[in-house]
Amino acid sequence: MAEDGIDDFGLAKRKAARQMGLEDHHLMPGNDEVEAELEAYRALYQADEHLELICELLEAALDAMRLLQPFNVYLTGPVLKGSAGPHSEISLQLFPESSKEIEIFLIDHDIPYDSRESRRFAGDRRLPSSELLIDWHGIPLRLAVFDPREERVALKTSQAGRVIERAGIPEVESLLNRRRIRAPRAA
Repeated sequence: MAEDGIDDFGLAKRKAARQMGLEDHHLMPGNDEVEAELEAYRALYQADEHLELICELLEAALDAMRLLQPFNVYLTGPVLKGSAGPHSEISLQLFPESSKEIEIFLIDHDIPYDSRESRRFAGDRRLPSSELLIDWHGIPLRLAVFDPREERVALKTSQAGRVIERAGIPEVESLLNRRRIRAPRAA
């Protein structure tokens, strides 16, 4: 994941299993374990460049979030966690009054996008969402668009999965400022 830029835990584990000649995927570590080892690896071998990458991705995320602020926007995923790699996308959740508002906004701002349907979970409820995929200054940006009533609900990736952490603009600004303090100074 650190070297090949794979962000999908399942794909990375299947690839590792194939390379090791394992057929029993039940022996693979959990995502939390993989994430902890990935963080340890990056801290040891990629500390400076990874911190620089995360700062760049957070800056790009903030730029997009400020533009999309009228739609109750939150950052989620690997960029928020600080585990993003060089091929990661920025994931934002939006809670507009109408999903068509977002599409009209993007068209009005000459921002091309692709769309697809997705789902998230809240408790045992399956929540549909639209996803809009954008090239944001060379970085893939995924906008998950939800009903505004779901903004106060803890969303999950699967029915039994973890709650998706999210942060608004003030939290992302604070996170970026803390990371900049730790970033190496240019010579």
